[in-house]
Amino acid sequence: MAARIMSEKPTYLPETIRALIVHSAEWTPAMQRGFQAATTQKAKHPLLRRYGYGVPNLERALQSANNDLTLIIEDELQPFYLENNSIKTREMKLHSLPLPHEELERLGEANVELKVTLSYFIEPNPGERGWSQRHRYASYGLRFEVKRPLESHDDFRRRINKAAREEEENTTTRTESDNWFLGSKLRNRGSIHSDIWNGTAVDLAQRSAIAVYPVGGWWKDKKYLDRWQQSARYSLIVSIRVPEVEVDIYTPVLNRVKLAIDINT
Repeated sequence: MAARIMSEKPTYLPETIRALIVHSAEWTPAMQRGFQAATTQKAKHPLLRRYGYGVPNLERALQSANNDLTLIIEDELQPFYLENNSIKTREMKLHSLPLPHEELERLGEANVELKVTLSYFIEPNPGERGWSQRHRYASYGLRFEVKRPLESHDDFRRRINKAAREEEENTTTRTESDNWFLGSKLRNRGSIHSDIWNGTAVDLAQRSAIAVYPVGGWWKDKKYLDRWQQSARYSLIVSIRVPEVEVDIYTPVLNRVKLAIDINT
């Protein structure tokens, strides 16, 4: 499947090929029944270990239907930097989503689905056997967060800074809510993270930005290896699905992107 995608999309990064396979996956009806019976996030954990993200679909990975829009972002950031002889977290990336606001607002209370997949490759630390602290095996970690309705960009950044700090300290004050199916505790494992948000179209119209930010790893802990100067490449895939209504959300976004390209050139 990866070879087929690479043949069709030769310019895509390996991170993107991997992300497309995971992003295209869906749970079978039997798998879904298991998840529907799991009433808590803790109960979903063994099911996620058993089924993963489901069965991938090549056609879905390569195409976007009019009512199933997919956006692909390829970018990089430098997770860490050196300040006063101490390595600190450096930067996050904030991506604006070219959502079809008018179309979504017209749909009102119709149910929509937002799926986000973040893919990157870590540099493993195989010598760290039996590690007792988090972030020792991976060189770094990346996470994503989506802006909430009525949340200012400054409040959004403060929430991300708090989330990154709590993960570094292995503490959390967050409650799993906001209609994400897996939530941050389940999805933030490994080096590919995928989750699904369900809500109303008018609610989604106000979720206009998504952030990618780093958390710790041995690049940060082992200063003498000078890996803190390295950049981290990632792929972010965002898709919107409107299962209940036949509506073209693809064309308005395509026109908006084309307009932005024409203005910039």
